Amino acid sequence: MRAVLQRVSEASCKVNGEITGSIDQGFLVLLGIEDEDTDQDLVWLSQKIANMRVFSDENDLMNKSLADIDGRVLLISQFTLFAQTKKGNRPSFIRAAKPDKAIPLYEKLILELEKLTGNKIETGIFGSDMKVSLVNDGPVTIVIDTKNKE
Repeated sequence: MRAVLQRVSEASCKVNGEITGSIDQGFLVLLGIEDEDTDQDLVWLSQKIANMRVFSDENDLMNKSLADIDGRVLLISQFTLFAQTKKGNRPSFIRAAKPDKAIPLYEKLILELEKLTGNKIETGIFGSDMKVSLVNDGPVTIVIDTKNKE
């Protein structure tokens, strides 16, 4: 799994002009899932997201997590995070998991994040043409790949 965490002061997702999810302060998480990903990957990634300390404390240092600021998560599926661009100018997405593999992991990740954060996880709609808006706070953007745990 590969996730791009963006610290936001607000973010939202629209599908067909309708808002499917929106948050104020927290993380916009773009999530890519590949065929090799497992439940262990999603548990590890969920813990990283929930505990990532990139929110400012009283000394303006990045010391606080989502729980510390009562932050929320907007989770967006994004298979293009596994684009292969070595050859030519048209990316290949062969490493991205097909929906029959990706959707169950995506749904389990939502449940795991809800358990860890104690908050409802806002989402887009898997596989849809989504319009995502955000105000990146900082900017702070962190890339996490479950294949780089060590």
